[in-house]
Amino acid sequence: MSVAELKKRHIAATATVNALREQLKQKRILLLDTDVAGYARSQGRTPVSFGPTDLVCCRTLQGHTGKVYSLDWTSEKNRIVSASQDGRLIVWNSLTSQKTHAIKLPCAWVMTCAFSPNGQSVACGGLDSICSIFNLNSPNDKDGNLTVSRMLSGHKGYVSSCQYVPDEDTHLITSSGDQTCILWDVTTAQRLSVFGGEFPSGHTADVLSVSINGSNSKMFVSGSCDATARLWDTRIASRAVRTFHGHEGDVSTVKFFPDGYRFGTGSDDGTCRLFDMRTGHQLQVYHQQHDGEVPLVTSIAFSISGRLLFVGYSNGDCYVWDTLMAKDIYCMSSTAR
Repeated sequence: MSVAELKKRHIAATATVNALREQLKQKRILLLDTDVAGYARSQGRTPVSFGPTDLVCCRTLQGHTGKVYSLDWTSEKNRIVSASQDGRLIVWNSLTSQKTHAIKLPCAWVMTCAFSPNGQSVACGGLDSICSIFNLNSPNDKDGNLTVSRMLSGHKGYVSSCQYVPDEDTHLITSSGDQTCILWDVTTAQRLSVFGGEFPSGHTADVLSVSINGSNSKMFVSGSCDATARLWDTRIASRAVRTFHGHEGDVSTVKFFPDGYRFGTGSDDGTCRLFDMRTGHQLQVYHQQHDGEVPLVTSIAFSISGRLLFVGYSNGDCYVWDTLMAKDIYCMSSTAR
């Protein structure tokens, strides 16, 4: 078979796949007779309301001299680790705003950081394609810097996100620009499982974010530049459990809902979406009405109850959404105040 014939068959196959995908999309829409907000309105529910003093800034953590790319809390919520392109990780006491550690990184281009469940270690990764682990109880070197205790090396692209498996200080999951996620044994620095890559059900573009299910730590979700989110089971590394479509841009951030049955996504298309991991259905879309260019979604976080969704945008705004009513109910940006 000639190259020209192969190209022709490839184009035809691509067109067939796209047509089938569109048919599947339309079938899903027919099955969804309502969304979360529509059902809530039919039940007479009303949005959450905030007064001028209900959400106020209680601490400002000053110390970084570059863009802060990522942060994470300890499980006790009394400390924060932040990663900045000033080339440092800073560990903060969130009650006093004091720095407890300022860690100079071997690579300044850091993109992600995470606390271990016991709060004794922090992990970070970035453009060096390595996930570095720091033991906060280790002594400093002669220059006063904390040394790397483990280097998790195996990705072929930048490390975009890292998260410790809940209640397991020895296991950690990373996502990467090489289109894969990896489950690591931190104590041995060995890869336990690779998710995606050569497997056909894996992502087809950079993986930007991961979130591990707090109710079932064997399950995690990933978001990618291929405009999809995928659900994985760490016991079945060869294929994704389910693929979630709907976004029209890079899925830059994913986060599990507190109940562990749903998860949220944020995308460069300017929307956030809520998916049910059991059925694969999209439950709700959260999008603002803009006359001009729609800002990208850069980060999301749910409140403990799940009723509130905090969304950071590329224009510097942070909006609070009522997840039940799909209403943006408060803007936390300095310009709005």
